[in-house]
Amino acid sequence: MDWNDYDAALFDLDGVITPTAEVHMRAWAQMFNDFLSARGVAEPYTDADYFTYVDGKPRYDGVRSFLASRDITLPEGDPSDPAGAETVAGLGNLKNDDFEQILQSEGVQPYPGSVQLVKELASRGTKMAIVSSSRNAAAVLDAAGMIDYFPVIVSGKEAGELGLPGKPAPDTFLEAARQLGVPKERAVVFEDALSGVAAGRAGDFGLVIGVDRGVGADKLTEHGADVVVDDLAELLEAGA
Repeated sequence: MDWNDYDAALFDLDGVITPTAEVHMRAWAQMFNDFLSARGVAEPYTDADYFTYVDGKPRYDGVRSFLASRDITLPEGDPSDPAGAETVAGLGNLKNDDFEQILQSEGVQPYPGSVQLVKELASRGTKMAIVSSSRNAAAVLDAAGMIDYFPVIVSGKEAGELGLPGKPAPDTFLEAARQLGVPKERAVVFEDALSGVAAGRAGDFGLVIGVDRGVGADKLTEHGADVVVDDLAELLEAGA
């Protein structure tokens, strides 16, 4: 690819810049399997459920989507619900508590290939933003030592404040491009989640790059990725 064709790079965070998708997966599994076990549901929550119903979505949307797959309906509740309350918000809050506990105890290191590409783009003067459904995006970036590269962060927190729908809607990516002052046709979206590449395609961005961290290259392509890589360092080798 020729980076002269683009002025901005819009990165998802979890699974693209940092391996925190693995931490999210563990936190979701812990929360959902405890919940299912308490209700006497024999079929456990699996990694396949994560990729199908949860990955890339705002937290409460992920709860709602998975519960619907098991024909379980809970009250919506409120974001102020205590963690573990039997509401959509209560389960989402419990998952967040589990995530923060794991992050605090284990920390996070960014993917080396992603660091290489980010530094290369910074040296070229390419504008960069983080677009993440996670409300913890700034804390994760700070823990990974990467926050200074991203003057614009559109996380689940900012999306909620602005009333923007989450992925697969393109609105958060469009907002990041707007804040960077770059037309969408001149921006590249980097995503590892099906909902994220679908958002990039729906937003009609200049290029959508899928990062295959386990969901599968075919599925990423089907949902809208123009190019699929296993690691962002491959884009350096391609002449970025």
